[in-house]
Amino acid sequence: MSKKIRVRFAPSPTGFMHIGNIRIALMNYVFAHQKSGTCVLRVEDTDLERNVAEASVSLIKMLRWLSLNYDEGPVKGGKYGPYIQSERTSIYKKYLDEMIQNQLVYRCFCTREELEKKREEQVAAGLPPRYDRTCLYLSDDKIKEKIEAGLSFIWRFKINQESIIEIETMERGVLKFDMKNFSDFAVTRSDGSVTFLFSNFVDDHSMKISHVIRGEDHLSNTAMQAALYVACACPLPKFWHLPMLCGADGKKLSKRDFGFGIQDLKDAGFLPMAILNYVAILGTSFEQEIQSLGELVSNFNFENISSSGAIKFDMEKLRWINHKWIERVAISKLVELVKPFLNDQIDESLTLSDKKLEFILEKVRTDLKTLVDIGPVLCFYFKRPIVDIQEIEEKFGVDKTKFVLKIIKENICLINKTEQFLDISKKQAKDYGLKLNVFFGTIRYLLTGRFNGISIHDLFEILPDEELEARLNIKNSI
Repeated sequence: MSKKIRVRFAPSPTGFMHIGNIRIALMNYVFAHQKSGTCVLRVEDTDLERNVAEASVSLIKMLRWLSLNYDEGPVKGGKYGPYIQSERTSIYKKYLDEMIQNQLVYRCFCTREELEKKREEQVAAGLPPRYDRTCLYLSDDKIKEKIEAGLSFIWRFKINQESIIEIETMERGVLKFDMKNFSDFAVTRSDGSVTFLFSNFVDDHSMKISHVIRGEDHLSNTAMQAALYVACACPLPKFWHLPMLCGADGKKLSKRDFGFGIQDLKDAGFLPMAILNYVAILGTSFEQEIQSLGELVSNFNFENISSSGAIKFDMEKLRWINHKWIERVAISKLVELVKPFLNDQIDESLTLSDKKLEFILEKVRTDLKTLVDIGPVLCFYFKRPIVDIQEIEEKFGVDKTKFVLKIIKENICLINKTEQFLDISKKQAKDYGLKLNVFFGTIRYLLTGRFNGISIHDLFEILPDEELEARLNIKNSI
């Protein structure tokens, strides 16, 4: 194994980036940067039937949006390329030829139908479904006969079923696998292309990957990949299998669950750093939960990793973290982030200057959980609310409503002198025995259509004096 830390994020372009992908990518990124190592991006596109044409480009764009920059990979290049599996055919052929020469693999002519029939018979007999090595025992003459007959075949790896294979993991320590429990597996398909197990082994070895960080769903195939390392006398990398993410129902998170797709989260107004921050703290604990990417690199503890079960994806926690990041991001940057969402929801906002939007955002950013919230939060600024005196009466009572409206009417001439208007109005409200939440709640309702939300002082600063007067003029508003 190379002494230098080298990790890889190796997604398959069979779909678009989801929260599980990003968690794997982030952990590889954080580990590499903390250990002064190298983070490699490798696109595993050997499954031609399932590949999505736009997915490779999309995943690179998404990594860029998340600031998860890789050191080697497609576009960027590197000394161990190509970094797209479909471009590495000659490398796989070289390894396969060596394995054929060393008699580590054999031709298997069994058809899919034959294999399925054997599997059904084994299951019916209460036996674990395994390949029965029918083709391992074919004579050279029989093999030649089948080849001359034009029968298709695959290359199948011959497992040493008398061996015990050990792998070192970061979360479980040393794991031992008795290979008698595993069957010979395919390293190529009938069209000659290589399988995931084989290409993964070849790529990790040839790219000198020191640590394989991936999801727990790959734990079941780790023993078979390790068998390839051992058979070819290659040093094994160290492994870390991250617990799977599950939904609120305890089932594995899937594309049916909101929050699974990263594009969905982006469209819903979640910040990239909030997404990274959330997936980083899943299954672990930090004294300070809100951390930047640089802080996560410095603070993540790779010495105390547990092998906990599935981790529940909590959308409300993600919203809370996103809310905290909206509060934390520089106001000039927040303007840049919210404008597309605001313009998409409210046409009138297209004429709003960045300076004015920045001023308003300083007042309302604490009300935003996601960027999409900017429309509902700021709609009052662009559209005068339709208010109904009956709503106020139902909220605070008829008599209290009458007193509040009387106070507003008496002092509306002072609307351009905020402090004077509020000081006099509050004193009168006290004289009428009104609580301030009744007085301010009514004013907020007349200005925004809501009883709760932005502070009165902020509303008086945000709205022009003439608009304040128009909205608080009882005759016009009620």
